[in-house]
Amino acid sequence: MKEIILDTETTGLSTKEGHRIVEIGCIELDNLVPTKNKFHCYLNPGRKVSEKALEVHGYTDEFLSRQKRFDQIVDEFLNFIREKRLVIHNAEFDLSHLNNEMKILGKKEIKNDIVDTLILARNKFPGSSTSLDSLCKRYRIDNSRRVKHTALIDCDLLAKVYVNLLDQKEPTLQFYNKDKNINYSSEKVLYFKKVLNPTKIEMEEHKKYLRQHLKKNFFS
Repeated sequence: MKEIILDTETTGLSTKEGHRIVEIGCIELDNLVPTKNKFHCYLNPGRKVSEKALEVHGYTDEFLSRQKRFDQIVDEFLNFIREKRLVIHNAEFDLSHLNNEMKILGKKEIKNDIVDTLILARNKFPGSSTSLDSLCKRYRIDNSRRVKHTALIDCDLLAKVYVNLLDQKEPTLQFYNKDKNINYSSEKVLYFKKVLNPTKIEMEEHKKYLRQHLKKNFFS
């Protein structure tokens, strides 16, 4: 299944106050493995960036004034996410801004299937901090590059967090089989869980052990 890790940066928090998107970042996953397909753009919001937003992402009005407008990239963006599930941390925020941009252009709202990793994290760790930084710390994911909140860096980190939230295993660079002396390239290895099934002999030994120790404990 192909999914899109998506993140946006904006001029401020609320669309009701006229805030707009200044950056969109997307990374495609195929069966939870990042592909080479990415979508990224900076946007001219047509208004000033709030002081708080500037502190978060660092994009100045001068820099953004030289970028494309949303109407100039919307078709490319919609083609990139078409018929793919969107994975977003705090989806309500990003979708409200994306659909606001769609509304301004007279286009339909985005109707993709959504996975909100914030909800996944809150269900899995009730009462704990579920910010992206906190989840990176919990899963020992290096987020030292995240000096500012930038869309592609946040997407890269969220992709790793998402896999961990699903209790999947990330592929390493090589898998080595000592018995067969074979090296397996990570390019063909998907995220997986290894399931071990006991042999019949092991099952019989286990039952024998339980009978002996249960009998011993019962009469002691």
